Amino acid sequence: MLLCEIAGISRSAYYKWLDRSPSKNENLNEEILKEIIDLYNKVDGIYGYRRITMNLNRNRLKSINHKRVYRLMRIAGIQSVIRRKRKKYKPSTPQHVAENVLNRNFKAEKPNEKWLTDVTEMKYGSSQKAYLSAILDLHDGSIVSYVLGTSNNNPLVFKTVDLALEANQGATPLLHSDRGFQYTSPTFKIKIDKAKIVQSMSRVGRCIDNGPMEAFWGTLKSEKYYLNKYSTLEELKKDIDEYIHFYNYERLQKRLNGLSPLEYRTKAA
Repeated sequence: MLLCEIAGISRSAYYKWLDRSPSKNENLNEEILKEIIDLYNKVDGIYGYRRITMNLNRNRLKSINHKRVYRLMRIAGIQSVIRRKRKKYKPSTPQHVAENVLNRNFKAEKPNEKWLTDVTEMKYGSSQKAYLSAILDLHDGSIVSYVLGTSNNNPLVFKTVDLALEANQGATPLLHSDRGFQYTSPTFKIKIDKAKIVQSMSRVGRCIDNGPMEAFWGTLKSEKYYLNKYSTLEELKKDIDEYIHFYNYERLQKRLNGLSPLEYRTKAA
């Protein structure tokens, strides 16, 4: 055969290769690749090889090495679809300013010890704006409460705090935010003082002071928001509700010992 001659392979070797049975390792690779593709499609391609490895190993007796998953994903031509965008910041004139009590100490020994909060902007329809306010617990990274609205105002932020306190009766956490006008208003100060919450604020222009909250916005937007177009507020809200439920209950995290935030929170409780 011409191809055998070009490749320098004997005909007998070629026919022996044709008749051979796949090895145990090749069969295992096919099995793993099928699981990878099924999981990748299930989460709309937002997982990279590390998170896919973590999910696959959760239900396996024998763990798969992340390098193997990476290699199989490259062979299959699949990779995470995540894209990141930088947040734009608007300066505000503060009426009340708190010290940076948190001071980038992002570790919490128990639930409801340290909360972070912020508001982010999203768009739908013909450049209409929506605003998402949320509170994140530093102990497990879970989203304690969130509110989506069409106005970036005090009621949006106040309701977020109210929902967090309702869901966690008796909680008196440290609450850290940036210096947005909602958090520096005298009314907000009165509200959190009444709830016996200690207020903490980032320094001017230091978004890293609220790093884990910023990281959550990046994750939410890259894994859901940037991958879709929204015609209505209802469509946007539906995806946010679904994603935050997924993030809290299903999205496994290495730093949480391979558990989801609420699994880790439940164990702590």
